[in-house]
Amino acid sequence: MTTTQAGPVADAPQASPPAQARRRGLGGRLLDQLERFGLVVLLIAVALFFTFLPATSAVFPTSANLRNVAANESILVVVALAALVPLVAERFDLSVGATVGLAAIVTGKLLTSGAAPTLVAILAGVLVGALVGLVNGIVIAHYNASSLVITLGMATLLQGVGSYLTGDTTLLGMPQSLLDFGNLQWLGIPRPVWLFVLLALAIAFVLGMTVFGRRLLAIGSNEAAARLVGMPVSRTVLLAFVVSGALAGVAGILVLARTGGASAGVGAGYTLPAVAAIFLGSTTIRPGRFTVAGTLVGVFFVAISVNGLTLAGAQDWVDPVFNGGAVVLAVAAAAILAKRRLGSAR
Repeated sequence: MTTTQAGPVADAPQASPPAQARRRGLGGRLLDQLERFGLVVLLIAVALFFTFLPATSAVFPTSANLRNVAANESILVVVALAALVPLVAERFDLSVGATVGLAAIVTGKLLTSGAAPTLVAILAGVLVGALVGLVNGIVIAHYNASSLVITLGMATLLQGVGSYLTGDTTLLGMPQSLLDFGNLQWLGIPRPVWLFVLLALAIAFVLGMTVFGRRLLAIGSNEAAARLVGMPVSRTVLLAFVVSGALAGVAGILVLARTGGASAGVGAGYTLPAVAAIFLGSTTIRPGRFTVAGTLVGVFFVAISVNGLTLAGAQDWVDPVFNGGAVVLAVAAAAILAKRRLGSAR
């Protein structure tokens, strides 16, 4: 008769995780929350800093200043939303700024020449933007061309077209109804803010709740797998660029409404800040993903910071340095977060 002795591991009850592992788990959760909302917390901290800083406390927290910041950033928000849509599918659109300029110029010429009523001229500007997106989309989606190269070339081409159309002059004399939209308020809130909020909600809905949005996310996550399951990748990418161009056209109309004029190269300065906002936004709320909420946080983090620094007496070079630095830091942070997730997955 033989006896079998069970080992101590088999006989002993299953042990609970050690205290060190529990502490590591708690620390990991805290780190995850910091990762998700760190930029939001930093935005609040920056706003509080300039609220109480003696050099800016008299002006920065006033409703007039905050309304001005929101209204001024309305154009950039729409441009960032335009660049965001194809970027969800891992395609860059570096022509959004130049498309803004061309849409503004086309609409401005129609309005100042009296060739079309205001509404028709506005629709023409949006259509021009959509057509630019269509051309980008055809070349990039159907011929598998580099989105960086194609849209950068398109941006250069559009700036030349804008210079030709304006004769290197500034188009002035926009109708008062358009200027009123850009500079007056509804219920104490600048009218352009209402527009960008509606557009942000619409894009968030499209990306999160529609088949088109889910396809974009799938393509951005794993394009090869998306093709294998039969997704219309080319058609989806093409439509993303059309939406991007149309939104850039809307931003061009806002430029006219806010400034009352258009000239060659008027939109060129929006591309880098828009990309900076998107990449900054990819480090917050849903880290590693390009989202509307994150993009808005990115836009206003840079805007509030630059506004506060300007009120504190910073020189003109602060704005481009801050935007360029934001791009570098955001891309680096996104890479670090991706590496951290890959390590934890293993």
